[in-house]
Amino acid sequence: MSPQPSVNTAAVAADSGALVQISGLQKHFPIVRGLMGREVGRVRAVEDLTFSLKAGEVLGLVGESGSGKTTAGRSLLRLVEPTGGSIRFDGTEVTALDTGAMRRFRRHMQMIFQDPYASLNPRKRVRSILGTAIDLHLPCSRSERDDRIAAILEKVGLPADAMNRFPHEFSGGQRQRIGIARALSVEPRFVVADEPVSALDVSVQAQVINLLQDLRRDMNLAMLFISHDLSVVRYLSDRVMVMYLGRVMEILPVASLTRPRHPYTRALLSASPEPDPDHKRDRILLKSDLPSPANPPSGCVFRTRCLHATAACAAAIPVLTEVAPGHLAACDRLTELA
Repeated sequence: MSPQPSVNTAAVAADSGALVQISGLQKHFPIVRGLMGREVGRVRAVEDLTFSLKAGEVLGLVGESGSGKTTAGRSLLRLVEPTGGSIRFDGTEVTALDTGAMRRFRRHMQMIFQDPYASLNPRKRVRSILGTAIDLHLPCSRSERDDRIAAILEKVGLPADAMNRFPHEFSGGQRQRIGIARALSVEPRFVVADEPVSALDVSVQAQVINLLQDLRRDMNLAMLFISHDLSVVRYLSDRVMVMYLGRVMEILPVASLTRPRHPYTRALLSASPEPDPDHKRDRILLKSDLPSPANPPSGCVFRTRCLHATAACAAAIPVLTEVAPGHLAACDRLTELA
C-alpha cells in the first residue's frame, strides 16, 4: 500500500511563475538479499517531496546527515532515477524524457558537487574539463570555446591561463571555483549546489558563498542550496526547506527562521552557532538517534525524537499546511506549540 500523501496541495499549489515545480517526488532504494537478489525491503530516502522555485530564487535545504538532502538533489536532476513523482522544468516534464533527450536537457539543470577534487578528472586540464561540456551543449569553434572558457573562469575569479593547468595545481577553494565554472559553462537556469563549501576553510567558504551570491544575481539562477550549516543557508537563501528522514518538515522564508513552528526546525536552530557570544540560546536535545529510513516510524517520522509527541502522532502522517503566508509546516500539534 502506498503511503498517504502528506502535502496540502492547496497550500503548495502549482505556481504559474515557477521555473521548477516538484510534486510528490520519491526515491526508494531496494534492499536485496541472496544470490537471486530478492527484494526484502526498501530504503525510503525521499518521500513525497513537493515545492516550487522561481528564476533567481535560492531555496536552502537543511537537515541532519541521513535526512535525504543529497538524494533529493540528485533525484531532481535524474542523476539517480526517481521512484515516483513529477519534476517539471519550465513546463517540461523531466521524468518523461528518454536518455537522449535528458542528456541534451542537462544543459538547463546542473550540479555543483561537495568534493571539488573528486568531481574533477585529475588527468585532464581545466580546458578539457570545461570544454567537454561546452562541446556537448554549445558546440563552437576551438577559439570560441577557449574564449568562453576564459570568460567563465574570469567570472568565478580565476585567471584565463588557469585553463592550462591540472586540478591538483589549485587550492581547495580554487578547485571549487572550477567546479562552479564547469556547472555554469553551459549557461544553466537551475543549479543544485550540494554542500559546496563544507570541505573548505572558513575564510574560503565566505569567498565561495559571496561568489555564488553574485552569480545568482548576475545570471538570474534558480538554486537549490543543500547544507547542514544554517548560518550559510540564512545568508544565501530566500527560503529554507527542512527535511527529516526523507520528508519535508517545514518550508519558511529566511526572515521567519527567528520563529519556526516545527519542533525539528527549532531543535536545529538551537544547535547552530550563535554569532553573538553574549547571547545565550537554550539547546533543545533530541531523544535517541535518527531512525533507519528502511524502517521509518509510523505517522510522523519525527515523533520518536520529538519532545512534544503524543500517541496520536503515530496514527497519521501530518500534512504540510500553510501556517502563515509562504510558511508551511507538517505537525498536528502546531496550535498547541504556537
